[in-house]
Amino acid sequence: MPDNSHQRAAEYHNRAAEYHNLAAHAHSTAIVSHNSKGNLTAHELSRQAHEYSIRALEESHKTTREHSESKLEDGMH
Repeated sequence: MPDNSHQRAAEYHNRAAEYHNLAAHAHSTAIVSHNSKGNLTAHELSRQAHEYSIRALEESHKTTREHSESKLEDGMH
């Protein structure tokens, strides 16, 4: 059974993947909105996609930190 740090890293990774998916969906929706001249909505969707991308990056950094800390702990035992 994986230890707690590996479980947290997996959670962060899964959340990052979900935010990447949400960002991709928001970008796709924004493109459709831009093409239909719904500029305000398209702008809002683009902003939302950017926010999801930032959150995905943050979760990816957490995964990296968790993995690095886990490797250090494993080396200390």
